[in-house]
Amino acid sequence: MIVEFTHALTRELPPPSDGKPYLIHYDGKVRGLGLRVTRNGARSWIFNYRVKGLERRLTIGALADWPVKVARDEARRLRRLVDQGHDPMAERQAARAAPTVRELFEQWRTEKAPSMRPRSKKEYESLFRQWIEPELGNRKVADITRADIDRLHGKITSKGRRVRANRVVSFLARLFNLAIVWKMRADSPVKGIEKNAEQPRHRYLTEDELGRLNVALIDYPDRQTANIVQLLLATGARKSEVLAMRWGHLHLGAAAVWTKPASATKQAKIHRVPLNDVARDILLAIKAEQSGSKVTSLPPFVFPARNELGHVRDIKRGWERICNAASLTDFRIHDLRHSFASLLISEGESLSMVGALLGHSQAQTTSRYAHLIDSAQRRATERLGALIRGSR
Repeated sequence: MIVEFTHALTRELPPPSDGKPYLIHYDGKVRGLGLRVTRNGARSWIFNYRVKGLERRLTIGALADWPVKVARDEARRLRRLVDQGHDPMAERQAARAAPTVRELFEQWRTEKAPSMRPRSKKEYESLFRQWIEPELGNRKVADITRADIDRLHGKITSKGRRVRANRVVSFLARLFNLAIVWKMRADSPVKGIEKNAEQPRHRYLTEDELGRLNVALIDYPDRQTANIVQLLLATGARKSEVLAMRWGHLHLGAAAVWTKPASATKQAKIHRVPLNDVARDILLAIKAEQSGSKVTSLPPFVFPARNELGHVRDIKRGWERICNAASLTDFRIHDLRHSFASLLISEGESLSMVGALLGHSQAQTTSRYAHLIDSAQRRATERLGALIRGSR
């Protein structure tokens, strides 16, 4: 039935009287616009059109939400799209089926996360659950804008988590680059986001602090924790690398070497490190103690867990007690790695040598220690000056 819709007429049109579930009344002004009236009196606007020879029927919305004029304007808009070759119904269905940011993350977990180091994977999952999911999880990947990312970065920054905000943006950049590869969208909304300035931490052991730390380590009753800390300082390795150290990766002969497998390093590359006498002696003492125990063979890990399989996972409490005993303030366990580098540079070693020992894959990572070279060079020139004065 074709009628000219008015506000009053749309509410008076009768429901079907022949037992059918609904009856559609079509508008005499806009082709394809109809009002569907069900047996129980529910009324909603629909739009009929044909595309590639097939008839489509798209629901616009309920009569209560769409006045006659607004419904006609929407029908005209849809008609223009159809005339341009679009299929509004198919596009709407595709939009509803489009992946959300949460689904993008889950695909990353399935396809990319398994090949990552466990620690990195855990860190990315934490960033998503704490910051990204609450704000963007339900949003469509294709709908996220640069303003959305910038807003999230600003929100985290305002909570005093400036570095954390940068890490969230970095992870989102990784996700949206994958979204491009996986054909979820054509560009990345993260491109061009300005991150917070980060000041590298410069905290190293002074000569006096090093002495106090050595005394505290000698007196500390938990020898396993003390040995871990001593190896961290003697090797410059990351905490995770020392905790997961295996006997099978160590050669403790005269030219001692620790070969870290790619699965254990941050750069995912094999890292072969010569061990100094301090590290070698510590490891030989541990090996002798474990060999002399009631255990029939050496455990696979240098620092096996006491009450479970695997290796020690953390020494947080022990480290806090050692710092208190040594009167170290504002000193993190990772600062032992920085101290290793600073001690080498103070002895005249080059940045490239320090970077190789630390396992840095990029020179800029080691460049944070460049300012220490000034002190080493000054001491060298002062020694030269003393020689010149002495020869006069």
